[in-house]
Amino acid sequence: MTSVPYQTSPDPRRATRFPVDFETICEFQPDQEIRIRITNISAHGMMVDGVLDMLKGDRVTVRLPVAGRIEAYLVWSHQGRCGFEFERVIREPDFVAMLDKINNL
Repeated sequence: MTSVPYQTSPDPRRATRFPVDFETICEFQPDQEIRIRITNISAHGMMVDGVLDMLKGDRVTVRLPVAGRIEAYLVWSHQGRCGFEFERVIREPDFVAMLDKINNL
């Protein structure tokens, strides 16, 4: 009997990250908005600079050019940085266009 190798979905932590300096707004809890500074981004998630009053698993809706509003949840926070994973992967054409807009602001 031959065995089939165990397959998993791609690890979002291995996704290529792109350094950015982009300030935007996140919706956090009903009727509460916070301003964040994204310092790197991938099609799977983002890293934010600054201490946020959030717990692992807390969700935000972030506003991104081209990709629009996308939900993300806090995966980690350490020494004034926070990592979020997007609820959905940003499609490659939208991601490339989004990076272009962010870098030309």
